[in-house]
Amino acid sequence: MLTILGFTMIATFLVLIMLKKMSPIAALVLIPALFCVFVGKGAHLGDYVIDGVTSLAPTAAMLMFAIVYFGVMIDVGLFDPVVRGILRFCKADPLRIVVGTALLAAIVSLDGDGSTTFMITVSAMYPLYKRLKMSLVVMTGVAAMANGVMNTLPWGGPTARAATALKLDASDIFVPMIPALAMGLLFVLALAYVLGRRERKRLGVLTLDEVLVEESETVLVGAGKSPTRTGGSGAALPESTGGDGDDEGFQGLDPHRETLRPGLYWFNAALTVTLLTAMIMEWLPIPVLFLLGAALALTVNFPQMPAQRARIAAHAENVLNVSGMVFAAAVFTGVLQGTGMVDHMAEWLVGNIPDGMGPHMALVTGVLSIPLTYFMSNDGFYFGVLPVLAEAGQAHGVPAVEIARASIIGQPLHMSSPLVPAVYVLVGMAKVEFGDHTRFVVKWAALTSLVVLGAGILFGII
Repeated sequence: MLTILGFTMIATFLVLIMLKKMSPIAALVLIPALFCVFVGKGAHLGDYVIDGVTSLAPTAAMLMFAIVYFGVMIDVGLFDPVVRGILRFCKADPLRIVVGTALLAAIVSLDGDGSTTFMITVSAMYPLYKRLKMSLVVMTGVAAMANGVMNTLPWGGPTARAATALKLDASDIFVPMIPALAMGLLFVLALAYVLGRRERKRLGVLTLDEVLVEESETVLVGAGKSPTRTGGSGAALPESTGGDGDDEGFQGLDPHRETLRPGLYWFNAALTVTLLTAMIMEWLPIPVLFLLGAALALTVNFPQMPAQRARIAAHAENVLNVSGMVFAAAVFTGVLQGTGMVDHMAEWLVGNIPDGMGPHMALVTGVLSIPLTYFMSNDGFYFGVLPVLAEAGQAHGVPAVEIARASIIGQPLHMSSPLVPAVYVLVGMAKVEFGDHTRFVVKWAALTSLVVLGAGILFGII
């Protein structure tokens, strides 16, 4: 019964948000609360919620102060050179912009933190997508998939969890998987190319005169002339100016904005590098690092109290949206784990594996990791399900290390799971409905995971 209710609860949640019948926050809170009553454990709902909130509180704190920190860095102009570099590559071509999104997300993902990746990627690319009227779900989908592939880095989390759960060396899991993961990243870039061509066909290619080219190489904000769009014949078509909403994303990257601090550029760059290094080296807990970083960034760049309050207020909407979503997700995960639904679901899936698939448990693990890491937290999958799969595999002569390698295959889809706090940073900053993002990305992310799995089998890694 708990198995059926668990799958029904997840399916109900996904259907309601994709059909936009409920907001994600409302669905994350009300649906699990209702199912908790169905299970007959309504009296324990408070305990489950508190347990979930307690487990996710550090993540929420990290996201709150990370948004403030990177918001301040964007305000003071730290990432303007990144935007200029991307613009030089993109040249106002929708195809190049989508490919550039995938490249930027993959590169920034080297720090191992999805929230950081999405904040930097969206901050750099959102103005381009808004100005050229490109699809924002393409941006969020491509960024999430690129980050999902890179999330398998040993310091990204899943690989370390798999190594810990099975008592293996993380390098033995990750290093042999590099060719398969590289194929996955190449597939994401190829998919970005295809999606970019689709956007180019829909919108045309922008051509900028020399004056606007110079201005666009700062942030594509033209103080004078407007860009023109060329159709297939090469004739210039006027670019629609739109309303205030169309240029909304460009206001934050205005090259003449009052918040710029060019004299403090190298201080801010050094602070950011130090912060990311400390995060990778685990000198302090990540929430503490971002709390200290945000306080220092505000104090140095905006020493006057009114200016500090203005910067905090400017980013308050993002902070509230993301932290609210995280605490709402805590209700969902708390009920799933507290009622035992997630354990029964995992046991049911493992128990229904045919005996004949025993010698192919690595393949089975890879396939199961795609839906399981989407519907479960990484902790739940790697510490709850993976040991069971590994034990079943070892009974049929399949090495635990192969099971561990297969277990990281579902990460491209996992990064868009409603249980991953970072995805709310992505859709929140991009102003994309979570349901729209889910509807777009699930099929492509699952396909990316299957490409990695196929490559792993082809190369004899799994």
